Amino acid sequence: MTDGETGRVFRLAYVPGVTPAKWVNVWTERMPGVPLTLVAVPAAEVVELLRNGGADAGFVRLPVDRDGLSVIPLYMETTVVVVPKDHAAAAVDEVAVADLVDDEVFHPLDDTIEWTARPGLPAFTRPATTADAVELVAGGAGILLVPQSLARLHHRRDLTYRPVPDAPQSQVALTWPKDATTDLVEDFIGIVRGRTVNSSRGRTPGSPAEKPEKPAQRQAQKPAQTGSGRRAVPAGRKRKGHRPR
Repeated sequence: MTDGETGRVFRLAYVPGVTPAKWVNVWTERMPGVPLTLVAVPAAEVVELLRNGGADAGFVRLPVDRDGLSVIPLYMETTVVVVPKDHAAAAVDEVAVADLVDDEVFHPLDDTIEWTARPGLPAFTRPATTADAVELVAGGAGILLVPQSLARLHHRRDLTYRPVPDAPQSQVALTWPKDATTDLVEDFIGIVRGRTVNSSRGRTPGSPAEKPEKPAQRQAQKPAQTGSGRRAVPAGRKRKGHRPR
């Protein structure tokens, strides 16, 4: 940490369902002089927040408008269907998209899953948020497909969820403004990428320098052979003299 970073705060935005605790814990250990402030923000508002300087970096759900942003995709989330506990899907381990053809499926305005063709039948309304959609599912008005972390976030005793393996998946990514790639942002990128505390900073994400070089493997040197077929005596070793006959 440089003297210019002393007294600064790193602001990290995150969308619902993302749990940044493991990275925050590493930051706290490595950067005790720079507090990290978490900023919870709806998925639809996180990009605007970053562009307006409301946070230094943020965890988002792709796709997002990448104009002016640097993005590092991190992991994919399983898509699940949220249903009442008496729904037929609750009786099986996993569900196929085709199994939902006769169900009314809610499509909340904050949905971040990219659908080429949405499953089931359109519900009677488009809820403003996933939380609103979950309430409607609990009322028996339809079902909902969401990333698994959101199903956990909005868990209710009267609802359950099942994986839908053939549905599109949501991807979580780290993003920040390209023109604001500060040393603190580089530090956080290093933490997310799993760099050790002694790793060098200031590298461009995705560059070859990001990949640690493998240590050269030492091969045992075999003694060279002479033209006569005899092995040459290694340097430093004395030949045995011939005894006089």
